[in-house]
Amino acid sequence: MNPTRHILVTSALPYANGALHLGHLLEAIQTDIWVRFQKMRGHRCTYVCASDAHGTPIMLRARKDGISPEALIEAMSREFERDYADFLVRFDNFHTTHSTENKTLVEGIFSALDTAGHIQARTIRQAYDTQEQMFLPDRFVRGECPVCGTADQYGDSCEACGSTYSPADLINARSALSGTPPVERDSEHLFFRLGQFDAMLREWADSGTLDDGVRRKLNEWFEAGLQDWDITRDAPYFGFEVPGHPGKFFYVWLDAPVGYMASFLQLCERHPELDFDAYWRRGSETELYHFIGKDIMYFHALFWPAVLHGAGYRVPDAVFAHGMLNVNGEKMSKSRGTFIKARTYLEHLDPEYLRYYFASKLGPGVDDIDLSLDDFIQKVNSDLVGKLVNIASRCAGFVHRLADGRLAADLAEPALHAAIADAVGPLAEAYEGRRYGHAMREIMALADQANQYIDLHKPWKLAKEPGNEATVQAVCTQGLNAFRSLTAYLKPVLPGLAARAEAFLQIPELTWEDAGRPLLDHRIGAFKPLLQRVDPKTVAAMLDDSRENVSKAAAPEPAAAPGTGDTETETAQITIDDFLRVDLRVARIVSAERVDGADKLLRLELDVGSGDAERTVFSGIRSAYEPDALTGRLTVVVANLRPRKMRFGVSEGMVLAAGPGGRDIFLLAPDSGATPGMRVT
Repeated sequence: MNPTRHILVTSALPYANGALHLGHLLEAIQTDIWVRFQKMRGHRCTYVCASDAHGTPIMLRARKDGISPEALIEAMSREFERDYADFLVRFDNFHTTHSTENKTLVEGIFSALDTAGHIQARTIRQAYDTQEQMFLPDRFVRGECPVCGTADQYGDSCEACGSTYSPADLINARSALSGTPPVERDSEHLFFRLGQFDAMLREWADSGTLDDGVRRKLNEWFEAGLQDWDITRDAPYFGFEVPGHPGKFFYVWLDAPVGYMASFLQLCERHPELDFDAYWRRGSETELYHFIGKDIMYFHALFWPAVLHGAGYRVPDAVFAHGMLNVNGEKMSKSRGTFIKARTYLEHLDPEYLRYYFASKLGPGVDDIDLSLDDFIQKVNSDLVGKLVNIASRCAGFVHRLADGRLAADLAEPALHAAIADAVGPLAEAYEGRRYGHAMREIMALADQANQYIDLHKPWKLAKEPGNEATVQAVCTQGLNAFRSLTAYLKPVLPGLAARAEAFLQIPELTWEDAGRPLLDHRIGAFKPLLQRVDPKTVAAMLDDSRENVSKAAAPEPAAAPGTGDTETETAQITIDDFLRVDLRVARIVSAERVDGADKLLRLELDVGSGDAERTVFSGIRSAYEPDALTGRLTVVVANLRPRKMRFGVSEGMVLAAGPGGRDIFLLAPDSGATPGMRVT
């Protein structure tokens, strides 16, 4: 056992003007799995979060609802805590950024930065709504894009053509609040001089603790030049007023990450054994990690470390960024019912279904993640019910009927137990590295071995003949030990299922090391169903409850019938820019298997390198290769192809091969010199 680590973990703060949705849960579940794993290993791992409670949208939402901002954020915080808890996300503390702890810390950090010369006052011109009598954030100015002319675009960027600009550049600009044309007015703001931290941030980025995707993005920003950061907003604004600057408020993105510190400080006040300075002051020997979405990487991987360093605090050991969540291969949509709120999901489905599915898709990279609902149903029913729980349900009854509920004193097949126990180290490395998808595949492969053992010995047949009681007991003892070990491996992902399994097995709470220790000569409890299969009708009902009616006046134009396109359209050429958007990478084939019901397809698991999760791809190369011959071979894969639903599952890319067809289809050889993740240009 390694020495006890002292770790502080955070996930991004949900904004307190709307309900949690499955995108929020992706991050919280990813973080919670990692924290639970660390705690199972015996480490002191503390997980804090809070509601993000400041800013113009909060102020306007409260005004619309006819309540105070304080009442709004209090209600939203309670809702957040309830929904997170029901998804089995276990915080050590959940606070709010609108707190005395946060106010004290923000003011102290600002004072330290100002004293050290990292703050500068400047006069800027901003859009002003004369009717509402307030300066407008860029997103509260709408108009026609100055580049492509698309109407109703935000004041900072165009969703149609991707151009960025200032609100003053918009054509026919209007305030999103009053509908009146904004005017330009001068205002003095305070700026954090980020450029002063260029060398420090480069050194931190090159320290070896950041993932490749985060480091590459930071290098892009370094090359573009670091821009100073406006950290104030004008009244009216819901937030903390800047000391010595009446009418100026700290911008929400300054005090929001300080909310991590404030939540931990509140926890320290309740638990004196926790020392705030030991975790946050420069020179700390503890560990600090932030889990975030890639869309807020700029704030967390540039501004936040610079602010901490400039104010005399320690910087994070790492910032772990994940991709965005799509549903059924597309952005979440209210009209299609795929913008699914946390509470809507919980009203229909077990939260551990989603925890397992997310875990099966997550890796350490920043690639977007697709929740394919067909794949979701298949994976939960096949893996959790058909493989894992099936082991216990097939064995428990025989132990009670033929052995008075007691397991055998010895293992009939020590090699099987050793194969499962030997995974303790590799699976720990996978969890530590956030390679959850890899871990889930390895665990289910071990479950397959256990089920194959039970299928081979067929205790249900042996039990029919007198004199086989000891043999049946031995076979089922072996199976239940496999179930216990696999449950320990899955406990960070499925804590509820693990608790029910512990009660059934009548054992203490499982630790990570328990996976390698056999349970023998022990009485178990009566077996009760541990998990139900997912009913597709329940998923359909969830989508119906999530779907919002779309006005008939806004109905899309009818699509052309299949086959009606003209020849020129169907064979249209692409430009070099189109081609350059195709992400071609070398991938290693980790495993290959036939697809039942498909004569031409093989199901491939691909290692695409760069720390990304392994991908499943269906490829029509069965005529040329036996599955066993493909393991370890290299191929080229289109890595940014939108996932495609097939009746056999979801294909997450496209394998490229050369040759005239039939048995003459060629991939790269293992010794070709290429490595997984290498880009093909």
